[in-house]
Amino acid sequence: MLTKINHVGVAVKSLEESIPFYRDMLNMKFAGTEEVVEQKVRVAMFEIGESKIELLEPTSPESPIAKFLEKNGGPGVHHLAYEVDDIEAAIAKLMADGARMVDEKPRNGAHGTRIAFIHPKTSGGILTEICQCGDGHH
Repeated sequence: MLTKINHVGVAVKSLEESIPFYRDMLNMKFAGTEEVVEQKVRVAMFEIGESKIELLEPTSPESPIAKFLEKNGGPGVHHLAYEVDDIEAAIAKLMADGARMVDEKPRNGAHGTRIAFIHPKTSGGILTEICQCGDGHH
């Protein structure tokens, strides 16, 4: 069902302040920023091998990322995302196996992906995302 780790989502207060560490100190390939309006976040993507690091900056106090930063007292790993070939089939299997889903239907994520989150109560406290890449790029 899972093909690889697609990305690790990291909640940050400011993309502007966080980007230089990943881009300049770690020399990761910077793949640009994008606003995901329905999630109330701006994301910056970095490529490392076959995986990515996704920095998430809240664009509103109501953003899930703003709430995460407040609850955790600052930046930190927000979620792990695994890539799947068929997100509908993956959701159906997870639900059949008793997983509690935040999203029972896929929604749009950054970079043309379709995403769904598994509830942290199912995954031992780690917010877990499954994602299917759009238009052939991984």
